[in-house]
Amino acid sequence: MSYLRIWIHIVFSTKNREPYLITEVRAKVLRHITENCKEKGIYLQAIDGYLEHIHCLISLDGEQSISKVVQLIKGESSNWANKNQIASGKFAWQDDYFAVSISESHYEKVADYIKNQEQHHSIKSFSDEINEFMNKLWMGKEAGISFPLSVR
Repeated sequence: MSYLRIWIHIVFSTKNREPYLITEVRAKVLRHITENCKEKGIYLQAIDGYLEHIHCLISLDGEQSISKVVQLIKGESSNWANKNQIASGKFAWQDDYFAVSISESHYEKVADYIKNQEQHHSIKSFSDEINEFMNKLWMGKEAGISFPLSVR
């Protein structure tokens, strides 16, 4: 038997960054994603978000890929949201997403960060947050990319 734990911090936004995820809608979406992850065998350690985006901390198993897990989470939840008419218009997620691996020694800190999104975003915008992640983690100068990028 193989044993592995690969922590991934995933962030994705609503289509065109529409602020669909007001408090009561966000609670329903987060609850639904949590239930769906359990059903699909996706180990979701932490989830939260704000008006236009969601953060997830997941652990991949040996059969899962980041792209497949994100597709399962986003595709199923947008279908559910539209079927249940939880938003004023057609609910959709942006095609893009952000994903970064997290070391075992940092996953609790990342989980705590994810669980406090509303408080965090009272200080920092989503665009600022993504640009900070991109510059700090791996892209920026080393990749020859100039940030800030506009986040759709």
